[in-house]
Amino acid sequence: MEFGQNIKIYRKARGMTQVELCEQLGIMQASYSNWERGKTYPSFENLMQLSDILKVSPAQLLADKLTATIIEALQNMQPKQQEKLLAYAQEVSKPQVKKSPEKPLVFPKRPALTEVKVYEGLSAGTGRGLVGDGDYSTVYTDEVLPSFDVASWVSGDSMEPTYLNGSVVLIKDTGFDYDGAIYAVDVDGSLYIKKVYREEAGLRLVSINKKYDDKYFSLEENPRIIGKVVGNFKEYED
Repeated sequence: MEFGQNIKIYRKARGMTQVELCEQLGIMQASYSNWERGKTYPSFENLMQLSDILKVSPAQLLADKLTATIIEALQNMQPKQQEKLLAYAQEVSKPQVKKSPEKPLVFPKRPALTEVKVYEGLSAGTGRGLVGDGDYSTVYTDEVLPSFDVASWVSGDSMEPTYLNGSVVLIKDTGFDYDGAIYAVDVDGSLYIKKVYREEAGLRLVSINKKYDDKYFSLEENPRIIGKVVGNFKEYED
């Protein structure tokens, strides 16, 4: 089993959320999330903290990645560092004495989740990239979703409080519906999520957050409505 899957299973077994675990580790949630997704791995110090907090040995957390990790690390170390790593490897490879957990490991029943591909590059602030450009992350939600064609991240605060930074927006491939609705608009390769108003000379894009000024795009700039925003949600987390 992969390291990221391991720590997620043990975290949930301890009844902890990512936020609670990160508070004890003293790290940002984004860093820990990358561990669970298998994008990065913790430092030695963080690994030992994880082991202590989750009440399992480092070897149990690392599983079959232990040997490969040690070999790769040894190749880039000075002799004294190699000695320390080998001593650590010998320690964690010793047979583990089973201990009674501080509290019973209860695996909560997971609600029915919907898988959503969320494409990168869509900004509700500055707007950059194209929807569905091939670079996406897979997330889950326990919400009932409306019919939509593509999903993307919100990476700005210009549409708060309705569309929060880090949330997911759902876009339906449709034409213009009515003034004041939320649309994804393409202008010369940049995409914006805004309230849209048609004017004689072009489009006026309005942010929900009042600290942002309206944006105007003339017909000569060829602003193109890609689709209507039909919903949004926050990524499901235990």
